[in-house]
Amino acid sequence: MDSFEFKTVIKTGKSVYTDRGSRFLGFAFSIDGKPQFKERMSAIANLHPKASQFCYAYRVGYDGLVWRCSDNGEPAGVAGRPILGQLDSFGLSCAAVIVVRYFGGTLLGVPGLIQAYRTAARFSIEHATLGEKPIVKAGWICYDYTQEHHVHRILQQFTISILGFEQGIFPKMQVEIPLRNYTSALEAMASIPSLQWKENG
Repeated sequence: MDSFEFKTVIKTGKSVYTDRGSRFLGFAFSIDGKPQFKERMSAIANLHPKASQFCYAYRVGYDGLVWRCSDNGEPAGVAGRPILGQLDSFGLSCAAVIVVRYFGGTLLGVPGLIQAYRTAARFSIEHATLGEKPIVKAGWICYDYTQEHHVHRILQQFTISILGFEQGIFPKMQVEIPLRNYTSALEAMASIPSLQWKENG
């Protein structure tokens, strides 16, 4: 993996870990941001209405600098941090793990809970499909419609993905440019006088 890629979950992984009657269900998946995580959490919670806890950790952004973890009522530090530790052990970004607990009637103690949440998280990641994705720059291209042929040639040449399109005399495209092609793509865009590029954020 090079500086133009990041490692994440390609296909969701699931796991089941049991200890003294308690069941811990792990779910590892990719996320684009906090709203998508909340949607996945809500969907999992709806599937498990009788569960005792929904503990989690996630890292968003290519560099993983934005993160959060939760013990969801368990003793402080026994769930969220161990789950986050597994995301970090696998070097994952734009990824999350949720561990659902069904209490089995026997207290596991702090060491037992740490072990259970860590193991359920690790198993879910191990059962997931992991891989590298390109880091991209997102933004908008605006251009004169008479230059459409030249614009599409640039999109194809630099593997630029189209996310949205607005028609008109000056069409607008929402696109993602792979970081490895970013500088060259901007140089090519500059050769089209009518084209304007605006990066998101």
